[in-house]
Amino acid sequence: MSSLPQPHGGVLKDLIARDLPRRAELWEESEKLPALVLTERQLCDLELILNGGFSPLEGFMNEQDYNGVVENLRLTNGVLFSIPITLDVSQQQIDELGIKPGVRITLRDFRDDRNLAIINVDDIYKPNKEKEAKEVLGGDPEHPAIKYLFNTAKEFYVGGKLDAINKLDHYDYVGLRYTPAELRAHFEKLGWTKIVAFQTRNPMHRAHRELTVRAARDRQANVLIHPVVGLTKPGDIDHFTRVRVYQALLPRYPNGMAALGLLPLAMRMGGPREAIWHAIIRKNHGATHFIIGRDHAGPGSNSKGEEFYGPYDAQHAVEKYKSELGIEVVPFQMMTYLPDTDEYAPVDQVKPGVKTLNISGTDLRRRLRTGAAIPEWFSYPEVVKGFTILLTGYTNCGKDAIGRALQVTLNQQAGRSTTLLLGEQVRHELSSELGFSKEDRHKNLQRIAFVAAELARAGAAVIAGPIAPFEYSRKVAKATMEASGSVYVVHVATPLEYCEKTDKRGVYAKARRGEIKGFTGVDDPYEIPENPDLTVDVSKQSIRNIVHEIVLLLESQGLLDNGH
Repeated sequence: MSSLPQPHGGVLKDLIARDLPRRAELWEESEKLPALVLTERQLCDLELILNGGFSPLEGFMNEQDYNGVVENLRLTNGVLFSIPITLDVSQQQIDELGIKPGVRITLRDFRDDRNLAIINVDDIYKPNKEKEAKEVLGGDPEHPAIKYLFNTAKEFYVGGKLDAINKLDHYDYVGLRYTPAELRAHFEKLGWTKIVAFQTRNPMHRAHRELTVRAARDRQANVLIHPVVGLTKPGDIDHFTRVRVYQALLPRYPNGMAALGLLPLAMRMGGPREAIWHAIIRKNHGATHFIIGRDHAGPGSNSKGEEFYGPYDAQHAVEKYKSELGIEVVPFQMMTYLPDTDEYAPVDQVKPGVKTLNISGTDLRRRLRTGAAIPEWFSYPEVVKGFTILLTGYTNCGKDAIGRALQVTLNQQAGRSTTLLLGEQVRHELSSELGFSKEDRHKNLQRIAFVAAELARAGAAVIAGPIAPFEYSRKVAKATMEASGSVYVVHVATPLEYCEKTDKRGVYAKARRGEIKGFTGVDDPYEIPENPDLTVDVSKQSIRNIVHEIVLLLESQGLLDNGH
Protein backbone atom coordinates (compact mmCIF):
# COMPACT_ATOMS: atom_id res chain seq x y z
CA MET A 1 0.00 0.00 0.00
CA SER A 2 1.48 3.36 -1.04
CA SER A 3 2.09 5.96 1.64
CA LEU A 4 1.62 8.72 -0.94
CA PRO A 5 -1.72 10.53 -1.34
CA GLN A 6 -4.33 8.94 -3.61
CA PRO A 7 -4.59 10.59 -7.04
CA HIS A 8 -7.46 13.03 -7.52
CA GLY A 9 -10.67 11.04 -7.97
CA GLY A 10 -9.05 7.94 -6.44
CA VAL A 11 -7.34 6.39 -9.50
CA LEU A 12 -4.41 7.61 -11.59
CA LYS A 13 -5.70 7.73 -15.17
CA ASP A 14 -2.47 6.78 -16.93
CA LEU A 15 -3.91 6.21 -20.41
CA ILE A 16 -0.53 5.39 -21.98
CA ALA A 17 -0.08 2.45 -19.58
CA ARG A 18 -3.76 1.44 -19.85
CA ASP A 19 -3.75 1.27 -23.66
CA LEU A 20 -0.23 -0.12 -24.17
CA PRO A 21 -1.48 -3.69 -24.93
CA ARG A 22 -3.61 -2.29 -27.80
CA ARG A 23 -1.00 0.13 -29.10
CA ALA A 24 -0.25 -1.63 -32.41
CA GLU A 25 -3.92 -1.99 -33.40
CA LEU A 26 -4.72 1.60 -32.30
CA TRP A 27 -1.81 2.95 -34.34
CA GLU A 28 -2.95 0.98 -37.39
CA GLU A 29 -6.48 2.32 -36.98
CA SER A 30 -5.23 5.90 -36.45
CA GLU A 31 -3.45 5.86 -39.82
CA LYS A 32 -6.80 5.30 -41.56
CA LEU A 33 -8.81 7.92 -39.62
CA PRO A 34 -9.14 11.65 -40.33
CA ALA A 35 -6.46 13.48 -38.33
CA LEU A 36 -6.68 16.71 -36.32
CA VAL A 37 -3.25 18.38 -36.03
CA LEU A 38 -2.96 19.84 -32.54
CA THR A 39 -1.67 23.26 -31.54
CA GLU A 40 1.08 23.72 -28.95
CA ARG A 41 -1.43 24.41 -26.16
CA GLN A 42 -3.59 21.41 -27.13
CA LEU A 43 -0.45 19.23 -27.07
CA CYS A 44 0.39 20.37 -23.53
CA ASP A 45 -3.15 19.51 -22.40
CA LEU A 46 -3.10 16.18 -24.25
CA GLU A 47 0.20 15.13 -22.66
CA LEU A 48 -1.18 15.64 -19.15
CA ILE A 49 -4.44 13.85 -19.98
CA LEU A 50 -2.52 10.87 -21.40
CA ASN A 51 -0.07 10.53 -18.50
CA GLY A 52 -2.62 11.06 -15.71
CA GLY A 53 -1.50 14.55 -14.67
CA PHE A 54 -5.10 15.73 -15.14
CA SER A 55 -6.69 12.72 -13.38
CA PRO A 56 -9.59 11.97 -13.17
CA LEU A 57 -9.96 13.22 -16.78
CA GLU A 58 -9.77 10.59 -19.52
CA GLY A 59 -10.26 12.98 -22.40
CA PHE A 60 -11.29 16.49 -23.38
CA MET A 61 -14.38 17.76 -21.53
CA ASN A 62 -17.80 17.27 -23.07
CA GLU A 63 -20.43 20.00 -22.72
CA GLN A 64 -21.85 18.72 -19.42
CA ASP A 65 -18.44 18.51 -17.73
CA TYR A 66 -17.41 21.85 -19.23
CA ASN A 67 -20.53 23.63 -17.93
CA GLY A 68 -20.13 22.02 -14.50
CA VAL A 69 -16.51 23.18 -14.23
CA VAL A 70 -17.22 26.71 -15.51
CA GLU A 71 -20.26 27.23 -13.26
CA ASN A 72 -19.34 25.48 -10.03
CA LEU A 73 -15.89 23.80 -10.31
CA ARG A 74 -17.42 20.31 -10.58
CA LEU A 75 -17.32 17.51 -13.12
CA THR A 76 -20.69 15.78 -13.66
CA ASN A 77 -19.63 13.03 -11.22
CA GLY A 78 -19.23 15.70 -8.52
CA VAL A 79 -15.41 15.65 -8.41
CA LEU A 80 -13.71 19.04 -7.93
CA PHE A 81 -12.00 20.43 -11.06
CA SER A 82 -11.37 24.12 -11.64
CA ILE A 83 -10.13 24.71 -15.21
CA PRO A 84 -11.98 23.63 -18.39
CA ILE A 85 -9.79 21.29 -20.46
CA THR A 86 -11.19 21.64 -23.96
CA LEU A 87 -10.31 20.75 -27.55
CA ASP A 88 -11.16 23.76 -29.72
CA VAL A 89 -11.89 23.34 -33.44
CA SER A 90 -13.13 25.55 -36.26
CA GLN A 91 -16.18 25.01 -38.49
CA GLN A 92 -13.74 24.32 -41.34
CA GLN A 93 -12.02 21.52 -39.35
CA ILE A 94 -15.43 20.05 -38.42
CA ASP A 95 -16.44 20.00 -42.11
CA GLU A 96 -13.12 18.76 -43.52
CA LEU A 97 -12.62 15.96 -40.97
CA GLY A 98 -16.28 15.00 -40.63
CA ILE A 99 -16.27 15.54 -36.85
CA LYS A 100 -19.61 14.50 -35.31
CA PRO A 101 -20.75 12.52 -32.27
CA GLY A 102 -19.81 8.84 -32.51
CA VAL A 103 -16.85 9.17 -34.89
CA ARG A 104 -13.19 8.54 -34.03
CA ILE A 105 -10.58 11.13 -34.96
CA THR A 106 -6.79 10.82 -34.78
CA LEU A 107 -4.97 13.52 -32.78
CA ARG A 108 -1.62 14.32 -34.38
CA ASP A 109 1.50 16.18 -33.22
CA PHE A 110 2.21 19.26 -35.39
CA ARG A 111 5.97 18.95 -34.69
CA ASP A 112 6.62 15.53 -36.19
CA ASP A 113 3.30 14.26 -37.62
CA ARG A 114 3.14 11.41 -35.08
CA ASN A 115 -0.27 10.05 -34.14
CA LEU A 116 -0.67 10.43 -30.37
CA ALA A 117 -4.25 9.42 -29.59
CA ILE A 118 -7.73 8.77 -30.94
CA ILE A 119 -10.66 10.78 -29.58
CA ASN A 120 -14.07 9.10 -29.42
CA VAL A 121 -16.23 12.13 -30.18
CA ASP A 122 -18.93 12.52 -27.54
CA ASP A 123 -20.24 15.91 -28.61
CA ILE A 124 -19.44 19.18 -30.41
CA TYR A 125 -20.64 22.34 -28.72
CA LYS A 126 -20.36 26.10 -28.98
CA PRO A 127 -19.18 27.41 -25.61
CA ASN A 128 -20.38 30.61 -24.00
CA LYS A 129 -16.96 32.26 -24.08
CA GLU A 130 -18.15 35.40 -22.24
CA LYS A 131 -19.29 33.20 -19.36
CA GLU A 132 -16.07 31.15 -19.40
CA ALA A 133 -13.98 34.35 -19.36
CA LYS A 134 -15.89 35.82 -16.43
CA GLU A 135 -16.38 32.72 -14.25
CA VAL A 136 -13.00 31.05 -14.78
CA LEU A 137 -10.64 33.97 -15.37
CA GLY A 138 -12.35 37.00 -13.81
CA GLY A 139 -13.56 38.72 -16.98
CA ASP A 140 -10.93 41.44 -17.56
CA PRO A 141 -10.54 41.68 -21.38
CA GLU A 142 -6.82 42.44 -20.94
CA HIS A 143 -6.18 39.07 -19.26
CA PRO A 144 -3.84 37.09 -21.57
CA ALA A 145 -5.97 33.91 -21.34
CA ILE A 146 -9.13 35.89 -22.17
CA LYS A 147 -7.38 37.41 -25.18
CA TYR A 148 -6.39 33.86 -26.19
CA LEU A 149 -9.97 32.64 -25.69
CA PHE A 150 -11.45 35.27 -28.01
CA ASN A 151 -8.63 35.81 -30.51
CA THR A 152 -6.94 32.41 -30.87
CA ALA A 153 -9.18 29.58 -29.57
CA LYS A 154 -11.58 28.28 -32.23
CA GLU A 155 -15.36 28.68 -31.91
CA PHE A 156 -16.37 25.05 -31.16
CA TYR A 157 -15.22 22.53 -28.54
CA VAL A 158 -15.09 18.76 -29.12
CA GLY A 159 -15.61 16.51 -26.09
CA GLY A 160 -14.70 12.85 -25.79
CA LYS A 161 -12.55 10.20 -24.13
CA LEU A 162 -9.18 9.22 -25.55
CA ASP A 163 -7.41 6.05 -26.59
CA ALA A 164 -3.66 6.58 -26.13
CA ILE A 165 -1.17 5.58 -28.84
CA ASN A 166 2.11 7.39 -28.24
CA LYS A 167 3.50 9.66 -25.57
CA LEU A 168 4.84 12.97 -26.84
CA ASP A 169 8.48 12.94 -27.88
CA HIS A 170 10.73 15.50 -26.17
CA TYR A 171 14.38 16.06 -26.95
CA ASP A 172 15.33 18.32 -24.05
CA TYR A 173 15.76 17.29 -20.41
CA VAL A 174 14.23 13.88 -21.10
CA GLY A 175 15.54 12.52 -17.80
CA LEU A 176 13.69 15.23 -15.84
CA ARG A 177 10.29 14.78 -17.52
CA TYR A 178 8.58 12.47 -15.06
CA THR A 179 5.02 11.29 -15.55
CA PRO A 180 2.92 11.11 -12.36
CA ALA A 181 3.44 7.33 -12.18
CA GLU A 182 7.21 7.72 -12.64
CA LEU A 183 7.47 10.47 -10.01
CA ARG A 184 5.42 8.43 -7.54
CA ALA A 185 7.69 5.42 -8.16
CA HIS A 186 10.72 7.69 -7.65
CA PHE A 187 9.37 8.90 -4.29
CA GLU A 188 8.59 5.31 -3.24
CA LYS A 189 12.12 4.25 -4.16
CA LEU A 190 13.59 7.10 -2.10
CA GLY A 191 11.25 6.34 0.79
CA TRP A 192 9.75 9.83 0.74
CA THR A 193 6.31 10.11 2.38
CA LYS A 194 5.91 13.88 2.74
CA ILE A 195 6.68 15.98 -0.30
CA VAL A 196 6.46 19.78 -0.52
CA ALA A 197 5.93 20.78 -4.17
CA PHE A 198 7.22 24.15 -5.36
CA GLN A 199 5.66 25.47 -8.57
CA THR A 200 7.62 28.07 -10.52
CA ARG A 201 7.78 29.66 -13.95
CA ASN A 202 10.75 31.90 -13.02
CA PRO A 203 14.43 31.30 -12.33
CA MET A 204 15.09 30.29 -8.70
CA HIS A 205 17.76 31.77 -6.49
CA ARG A 206 19.01 31.45 -2.94
CA ALA A 207 15.87 32.98 -1.42
CA HIS A 208 13.77 30.23 -3.00
CA ARG A 209 16.19 27.62 -1.77
CA GLU A 210 15.88 28.98 1.78
CA LEU A 211 12.09 29.16 1.52
CA THR A 212 11.73 25.55 0.30
CA VAL A 213 14.30 24.16 2.78
CA ARG A 214 12.49 25.86 5.70
CA ALA A 215 9.10 24.58 4.45
CA ALA A 216 10.47 21.03 4.26
CA ARG A 217 12.28 21.24 7.61
CA ASP A 218 9.16 22.50 9.41
CA ARG A 219 7.15 19.55 8.07
CA GLN A 220 9.84 16.84 8.16
CA ALA A 221 9.38 16.60 4.39
CA ASN A 222 11.31 16.56 1.12
CA VAL A 223 11.13 19.10 -1.71
CA LEU A 224 9.88 18.63 -5.26
CA ILE A 225 10.93 21.52 -7.49
CA HIS A 226 8.26 21.25 -10.19
CA PRO A 227 8.68 24.07 -12.73
CA VAL A 228 6.35 24.60 -15.68
CA VAL A 229 8.05 24.07 -19.06
CA GLY A 230 4.97 24.12 -21.29
CA LEU A 231 3.38 27.50 -22.03
CA THR A 232 3.78 30.23 -19.41
CA LYS A 233 3.25 33.99 -19.51
CA PRO A 234 4.49 35.92 -22.58
CA GLY A 235 7.78 37.59 -21.64
CA ASP A 236 8.88 34.86 -19.19
CA ILE A 237 12.47 33.62 -19.28
CA ASP A 238 12.76 30.60 -21.61
CA HIS A 239 12.69 27.22 -19.89
CA PHE A 240 16.19 26.22 -21.07
CA THR A 241 17.74 29.08 -19.06
CA ARG A 242 15.48 28.36 -16.09
CA VAL A 243 16.21 24.63 -15.97
CA ARG A 244 19.96 25.31 -16.01
CA VAL A 245 19.40 27.55 -12.97
CA TYR A 246 17.36 24.83 -11.18
CA GLN A 247 20.05 22.26 -11.94
CA ALA A 248 22.77 24.56 -10.58
CA LEU A 249 20.72 25.12 -7.42
CA LEU A 250 19.95 21.45 -6.74
CA PRO A 251 23.39 20.54 -5.28
CA ARG A 252 22.98 23.42 -2.78
CA TYR A 253 20.18 21.55 -1.02
CA PRO A 254 21.12 19.21 1.83
CA ASN A 255 21.95 15.82 0.34
CA GLY A 256 18.85 13.84 -0.62
CA MET A 257 16.40 16.60 0.32
CA ALA A 258 15.22 17.77 -3.12
CA ALA A 259 14.20 16.39 -6.52
CA LEU A 260 13.63 18.23 -9.79
CA GLY A 261 10.88 17.30 -12.25
CA LEU A 262 9.54 19.28 -15.23
CA LEU A 263 5.83 19.83 -15.85
CA PRO A 264 4.68 20.30 -19.49
CA LEU A 265 1.71 22.47 -18.50
CA ALA A 266 0.06 25.20 -20.58
CA MET A 267 -0.65 27.76 -17.87
CA ARG A 268 -3.76 29.94 -18.14
CA MET A 269 -2.49 32.43 -15.53
CA GLY A 270 -5.91 31.95 -13.91
CA GLY A 271 -5.13 32.98 -10.33
CA PRO A 272 -7.41 31.27 -7.75
CA ARG A 273 -8.90 28.74 -10.20
CA GLU A 274 -5.44 27.92 -11.52
CA ALA A 275 -4.06 27.44 -8.00
CA ILE A 276 -6.70 24.75 -7.33
CA TRP A 277 -5.79 23.12 -10.65
CA HIS A 278 -2.07 23.23 -9.78
CA ALA A 279 -2.81 21.58 -6.42
CA ILE A 280 -4.75 18.77 -8.17
CA ILE A 281 -1.87 18.24 -10.63
CA ARG A 282 0.72 18.13 -7.80
CA LYS A 283 -1.42 15.67 -5.82
CA ASN A 284 -1.55 13.44 -8.92
CA HIS A 285 2.25 13.58 -9.03
CA GLY A 286 2.46 12.39 -5.41
CA ALA A 287 2.94 15.66 -3.47
CA THR A 288 1.43 16.04 0.02
CA HIS A 289 2.08 19.79 0.41
CA PHE A 290 2.03 22.67 -2.06
CA ILE A 291 3.66 26.11 -1.70
CA ILE A 292 1.34 28.88 -2.88
CA GLY A 293 2.80 32.35 -3.20
CA ARG A 294 1.43 35.85 -3.35
CA ASP A 295 -0.66 36.29 -6.53
CA HIS A 296 -0.01 32.64 -7.45
CA ALA A 297 -0.40 32.08 -11.23
CA GLY A 298 -1.64 35.65 -11.71
CA PRO A 299 -0.66 37.62 -14.83
CA GLY A 300 0.20 40.76 -12.83
CA SER A 301 -1.53 44.05 -13.61
CA ASN A 302 -3.64 45.40 -16.45
CA SER A 303 -2.92 48.64 -18.36
CA LYS A 304 -4.48 50.70 -15.54
CA GLY A 305 -2.08 49.18 -13.04
CA GLU A 306 -4.83 47.11 -11.40
CA GLU A 307 -3.97 43.55 -10.31
CA PHE A 308 -6.10 40.91 -12.05
CA TYR A 309 -6.48 39.05 -8.74
CA GLY A 310 -6.09 39.88 -5.06
CA PRO A 311 -2.67 38.96 -3.58
CA TYR A 312 -4.03 36.09 -1.44
CA ASP A 313 -7.04 34.98 -3.54
CA ALA A 314 -5.19 31.84 -4.66
CA GLN A 315 -4.24 30.78 -1.12
CA HIS A 316 -7.83 31.30 0.07
CA ALA A 317 -9.25 29.30 -2.86
CA VAL A 318 -7.05 26.27 -2.16
CA GLU A 319 -7.73 26.53 1.59
CA LYS A 320 -11.48 26.52 0.87
CA TYR A 321 -11.27 23.14 -0.89
CA LYS A 322 -8.45 21.75 1.27
CA SER A 323 -10.35 18.69 2.51
CA GLU A 324 -11.37 17.66 -1.02
CA LEU A 325 -7.96 18.37 -2.49
CA GLY A 326 -6.19 16.33 0.15
CA ILE A 327 -3.09 18.49 -0.13
CA GLU A 328 -1.77 20.95 2.48
CA VAL A 329 -1.23 24.59 1.55
CA VAL A 330 2.15 26.01 2.53
CA PRO A 331 2.04 29.83 2.47
CA PHE A 332 4.97 31.46 0.65
CA GLN A 333 7.22 33.33 3.07
CA MET A 334 8.91 36.42 1.63
CA MET A 335 12.65 36.03 2.18
CA THR A 336 15.30 38.76 2.19
CA TYR A 337 19.09 38.67 1.98
CA LEU A 338 21.17 39.84 4.96
CA PRO A 339 24.56 40.80 3.45
CA ASP A 340 26.33 41.26 6.78
CA THR A 341 25.80 37.61 7.72
CA ASP A 342 25.44 36.22 4.14
CA GLU A 343 22.14 34.48 4.87
CA TYR A 344 18.45 34.67 4.13
CA ALA A 345 15.66 35.22 6.64
CA PRO A 346 11.88 35.67 6.45
CA VAL A 347 11.04 39.37 6.06
CA ASP A 348 8.83 39.35 9.15
CA GLN A 349 11.68 38.01 11.33
CA VAL A 350 14.29 40.68 10.44
CA LYS A 351 15.02 43.07 13.31
CA PRO A 352 14.76 46.83 12.68
CA GLY A 353 18.01 48.39 11.46
CA VAL A 354 19.41 45.18 9.94
CA LYS A 355 20.68 45.76 6.39
CA THR A 356 18.79 43.83 3.69
CA LEU A 357 19.10 43.39 -0.10
CA ASN A 358 16.57 42.20 -2.68
CA ILE A 359 16.36 41.65 -6.41
CA SER A 360 12.82 41.67 -7.81
CA GLY A 361 11.69 39.09 -10.35
CA THR A 362 11.32 41.87 -12.94
CA ASP A 363 14.85 43.12 -12.30
CA LEU A 364 16.22 39.58 -12.44
CA ARG A 365 14.53 38.95 -15.80
CA ARG A 366 15.97 42.25 -17.10
CA ARG A 367 19.49 41.28 -15.97
CA LEU A 368 19.20 37.83 -17.53
CA ARG A 369 18.12 39.35 -20.85
CA THR A 370 20.64 42.20 -20.99
CA GLY A 371 23.60 40.34 -19.53
CA ALA A 372 23.89 42.80 -16.63
CA ALA A 373 25.69 41.62 -13.50
CA ILE A 374 23.83 39.01 -11.42
CA PRO A 375 24.78 37.98 -7.86
CA GLU A 376 27.00 34.92 -7.64
CA TRP A 377 24.17 32.40 -7.21
CA PHE A 378 23.42 32.91 -10.93
CA SER A 379 26.43 32.02 -13.04
CA TYR A 380 26.23 31.83 -16.80
CA PRO A 381 29.06 30.75 -19.05
CA GLU A 382 30.54 33.23 -21.48
CA VAL A 383 29.14 33.36 -24.98
CA VAL A 384 30.82 30.79 -27.18
CA LYS A 385 31.48 30.96 -30.91
CA GLY A 386 28.60 30.32 -33.27
CA PHE A 387 28.19 27.66 -35.93
CA THR A 388 25.69 26.53 -38.58
CA ILE A 389 24.22 23.11 -39.34
CA LEU A 390 22.89 22.93 -42.91
CA LEU A 391 20.35 20.11 -43.30
CA THR A 392 19.68 19.30 -46.96
CA GLY A 393 17.37 16.72 -48.54
CA TYR A 394 14.04 16.08 -50.24
CA THR A 395 10.72 17.46 -49.01
CA ASN A 396 9.49 15.31 -46.07
CA CYS A 397 12.91 13.65 -45.68
CA GLY A 398 12.76 14.42 -41.94
CA LYS A 399 14.99 17.51 -41.89
CA ASP A 400 12.30 19.68 -40.26
CA ALA A 401 11.76 17.16 -37.45
CA ILE A 402 15.55 16.77 -37.03
CA GLY A 403 15.93 20.55 -36.97
CA ARG A 404 13.28 21.04 -34.29
CA ALA A 405 14.64 18.23 -32.12
CA LEU A 406 18.22 19.47 -32.53
CA GLN A 407 17.15 23.00 -31.60
CA VAL A 408 15.72 21.96 -28.22
CA THR A 409 18.73 19.69 -27.60
CA LEU A 410 21.16 22.56 -28.23
CA ASN A 411 19.03 25.03 -26.26
CA GLN A 412 19.43 22.71 -23.30
CA GLN A 413 23.20 23.23 -23.64
CA ALA A 414 24.15 26.44 -21.82
CA GLY A 415 25.81 29.47 -23.31
CA ARG A 416 24.19 30.27 -26.66
CA SER A 417 20.86 30.78 -28.36
CA THR A 418 19.83 28.45 -31.17
CA THR A 419 17.92 29.68 -34.22
CA LEU A 420 15.98 27.40 -36.57
CA LEU A 421 15.57 28.44 -40.22
CA LEU A 422 13.20 25.90 -41.81
CA GLY A 423 12.73 25.91 -45.57
CA GLU A 424 9.03 26.81 -45.71
CA GLN A 425 9.32 29.37 -42.92
CA VAL A 426 12.16 31.17 -44.75
CA ARG A 427 10.23 31.05 -48.02
CA HIS A 428 7.29 32.69 -46.29
CA GLU A 429 9.21 35.31 -44.29
CA LEU A 430 12.28 36.12 -46.42
CA SER A 431 11.71 34.91 -49.96
CA SER A 432 7.98 35.07 -50.59
CA GLU A 433 8.50 36.65 -54.04
CA LEU A 434 10.86 33.90 -55.25
CA GLY A 435 9.79 30.93 -57.32
CA PHE A 436 11.47 27.54 -57.73
CA SER A 437 13.71 28.11 -60.76
CA LYS A 438 17.38 27.25 -60.34
CA GLU A 439 18.21 30.99 -60.02
CA ASP A 440 15.49 31.60 -57.42
CA ARG A 441 16.53 28.53 -55.40
CA HIS A 442 20.12 29.88 -55.46
CA LYS A 443 18.97 33.32 -54.24
CA ASN A 444 16.87 31.78 -51.47
CA LEU A 445 19.80 29.72 -50.17
CA GLN A 446 22.14 32.75 -50.24
CA ARG A 447 19.63 34.73 -48.15
CA ILE A 448 19.57 31.91 -45.61
CA ALA A 449 23.40 31.88 -45.63
CA PHE A 450 23.54 35.65 -44.99
CA VAL A 451 21.12 35.44 -42.02
CA ALA A 452 22.93 32.37 -40.61
CA ALA A 453 26.30 34.13 -40.87
CA GLU A 454 25.02 37.21 -39.00
CA LEU A 455 23.56 35.04 -36.23
CA ALA A 456 26.70 32.89 -35.94
CA ARG A 457 28.83 36.05 -35.73
CA ALA A 458 26.83 36.96 -32.61
CA GLY A 459 27.60 33.55 -31.08
CA ALA A 460 24.38 31.74 -31.98
CA ALA A 461 23.93 28.19 -33.18
CA VAL A 462 21.97 28.13 -36.45
CA ILE A 463 20.09 25.16 -37.91
CA ALA A 464 19.06 25.73 -41.52
CA GLY A 465 16.79 23.25 -43.29
CA PRO A 466 16.20 24.18 -46.94
CA ILE A 467 15.96 21.55 -49.69
CA ALA A 468 19.10 23.15 -51.25
CA PRO A 469 19.16 20.76 -54.23
CA PHE A 470 22.18 22.17 -56.12
CA GLU A 471 25.82 21.53 -55.17
CA TYR A 472 27.15 24.84 -56.52
CA SER A 473 24.63 26.84 -54.47
CA ARG A 474 25.48 24.84 -51.34
CA LYS A 475 29.21 25.59 -51.82
CA VAL A 476 28.65 29.34 -52.25
CA ALA A 477 26.35 29.40 -49.18
CA LYS A 478 28.89 27.45 -47.13
CA ALA A 479 31.65 29.92 -48.03
CA THR A 480 29.43 32.84 -46.90
CA MET A 481 28.62 31.17 -43.58
CA GLU A 482 32.19 30.03 -42.87
CA ALA A 483 33.27 33.68 -42.61
CA SER A 484 31.41 33.81 -39.26
CA GLY A 485 31.80 30.32 -37.80
CA SER A 486 32.01 26.61 -38.52
CA VAL A 487 29.54 25.08 -40.99
CA TYR A 488 28.49 21.41 -41.09
CA VAL A 489 26.51 19.98 -43.99
CA VAL A 490 24.20 17.12 -43.01
CA HIS A 491 22.71 15.22 -45.94
CA VAL A 492 19.35 13.82 -44.86
CA ALA A 493 19.53 10.98 -47.39
CA THR A 494 16.07 9.52 -46.78
CA PRO A 495 15.10 7.76 -50.05
CA LEU A 496 12.62 9.58 -52.30
CA GLU A 497 10.20 6.59 -52.17
CA TYR A 498 10.10 6.79 -48.36
CA CYS A 499 9.58 10.58 -48.39
CA GLU A 500 6.69 10.12 -50.79
CA LYS A 501 5.16 7.14 -48.99
CA THR A 502 5.10 8.92 -45.62
CA ASP A 503 3.92 12.30 -46.99
CA LYS A 504 0.83 13.10 -44.92
CA ARG A 505 0.28 16.49 -46.55
CA GLY A 506 -0.10 15.02 -50.03
CA VAL A 507 2.35 17.39 -51.77
CA TYR A 508 4.09 14.61 -53.72
CA ALA A 509 0.71 13.40 -55.01
CA LYS A 510 -0.05 16.96 -56.19
CA ALA A 511 3.35 17.16 -57.92
CA ARG A 512 2.77 13.78 -59.61
CA ARG A 513 -0.59 15.07 -60.87
CA GLY A 514 1.15 18.15 -62.27
CA GLU A 515 -0.53 20.54 -59.82
CA ILE A 516 2.87 21.67 -58.48
CA LYS A 517 5.65 22.40 -61.00
CA GLY A 518 9.40 22.33 -60.36
CA PHE A 519 9.10 19.92 -57.45
CA THR A 520 12.43 18.43 -56.33
CA GLY A 521 12.53 14.67 -56.93
CA VAL A 522 9.49 14.69 -59.23
CA ASP A 523 10.26 17.05 -62.11
CA ASP A 524 13.32 18.84 -60.71
CA PRO A 525 16.70 17.27 -59.85
CA TYR A 526 18.44 16.87 -56.49
CA GLU A 527 22.24 16.75 -56.62
CA ILE A 528 23.66 14.56 -53.85
CA PRO A 529 26.19 16.51 -51.72
CA GLU A 530 29.78 15.61 -52.63
CA ASN A 531 31.40 15.77 -49.19
CA PRO A 532 28.78 16.09 -46.44
CA ASP A 533 30.01 16.13 -42.85
CA LEU A 534 27.32 13.62 -41.97
CA THR A 535 24.83 11.46 -43.89
CA VAL A 536 21.68 10.28 -42.13
CA ASP A 537 18.49 8.47 -43.16
CA VAL A 538 15.14 8.75 -41.37
CA SER A 539 13.92 5.50 -42.96
CA LYS A 540 16.66 3.63 -41.04
CA GLN A 541 17.34 5.79 -37.97
CA SER A 542 15.21 7.45 -35.31
CA ILE A 543 15.20 11.25 -34.99
CA ARG A 544 16.74 10.88 -31.52
CA ASN A 545 19.59 8.78 -32.90
CA ILE A 546 20.27 11.29 -35.71
CA VAL A 547 20.29 14.23 -33.29
CA HIS A 548 22.75 12.33 -31.10
CA GLU A 549 25.05 11.83 -34.12
CA ILE A 550 24.99 15.57 -34.86
CA VAL A 551 25.65 16.40 -31.20
CA LEU A 552 28.64 14.01 -31.20
CA LEU A 553 29.96 15.72 -34.34
CA LEU A 554 29.70 19.15 -32.69
CA GLU A 555 31.20 17.86 -29.46
CA SER A 556 34.18 16.40 -31.35
CA GLN A 557 34.83 19.90 -32.72
CA GLY A 558 34.80 21.41 -29.22
CA LEU A 559 31.63 23.41 -29.92
CA LEU A 560 29.62 22.14 -26.96
CA ASP A 561 32.21 22.74 -24.26
CA ASN A 562 30.72 25.23 -21.81
CA GLY A 563 33.93 25.85 -20.03
CA HIS A 564 32.83 23.83 -16.97
